[in-house]
Amino acid sequence: MEETQEKRSVSSQSLNQQEQDIEQTLRPQRLSDFIGQKKLKENLYISILASKKRKETMDHCIFYGPPGLGKTTLAHIISKELGVNMTSTSGPVLEKQGDLAAILTNLQEKDVFFIDEIHRLNRVVEEVLYPAMEDYKLDIIIGQGPSARSIKLDLPQFTLVGATTRAGLITSPLRGRFGIVHLLDYYEPSDLEKIVVRSAKILKIPLDREGANEIARRSRGTPRIANRLIRRLRDYSQVKADGAITKKVALEGLAMLDVDEKGFDIMDRKILLTIIEKFKGGPVGIETLAAAISEEKDTIEDVYEPFLIQQGFIQRTPRGRLVTQQAYQHFGIKSSNQKTISQAQLFE
Repeated sequence: MEETQEKRSVSSQSLNQQEQDIEQTLRPQRLSDFIGQKKLKENLYISILASKKRKETMDHCIFYGPPGLGKTTLAHIISKELGVNMTSTSGPVLEKQGDLAAILTNLQEKDVFFIDEIHRLNRVVEEVLYPAMEDYKLDIIIGQGPSARSIKLDLPQFTLVGATTRAGLITSPLRGRFGIVHLLDYYEPSDLEKIVVRSAKILKIPLDREGANEIARRSRGTPRIANRLIRRLRDYSQVKADGAITKKVALEGLAMLDVDEKGFDIMDRKILLTIIEKFKGGPVGIETLAAAISEEKDTIEDVYEPFLIQQGFIQRTPRGRLVTQQAYQHFGIKSSNQKTISQAQLFE
């Protein structure tokens, strides 16, 4: 029994590693290969080229926006374009000052230091980061009590690249130390179609234009989701079809994956239907909604809600979440029971 469980665990780890390897393969390595976010690419290209011409360290950079839009990919691209190494970590991992000090002292000149989920940095660690970002110096306290003393260590000049899905949670002192700030927005279906075609070519999947268009339209404006869908449709086409992804295969596969024509998955529909059916269209508080659908509040706010708001299916008001007329129409539900709320009432 234990041997069987161990084999299953190894098999699961192997599959996860394969998925990670595929995701890494699909990740663009150069700015010219990065599709979408045209304005951001132009500005980033100038920043990279200027720092290379001056032979200086590139200014600290932060990317913010919903998950899956390419923040980590851009950090890798910056290091590749600058021809330097990249060291990566995430905010929650850096628990103590020593954790940060160990990484910073091992950086080489002009290296890129990438911190994912930078809004979750420990405040004590964050304060150590300030002089490191500004003066490339590290303040370390040696000893305890009356004999304790502070020493400054010189650090190699480096570029800090931060990524966050919640820019509002970054403290003002930290935000002010980033010279380059970029917002990543949801992608247009035309850009997603190019991404899908590129990924299919890399994975050697036969894909026609209509199939690519269908995947792009249902990818929630997110490249990560587009790449995930094409991998799942590859599995479906190899088992249920002849291995090629046509529009018919895409429609059948996406239906099996419970992805509807708007790109909504089971949880998206559950959120909308819960507000409609249990709370008469809202407004409903986020904590109440989270309890009703058995999902974490932060997950709703970071993963599901931004796209639903952007598509015009939910309104976020001081009194809570409110579904729009579009949500009723999407499910074919009459909105006779929907509350009529004036603009003044929304902001009471």
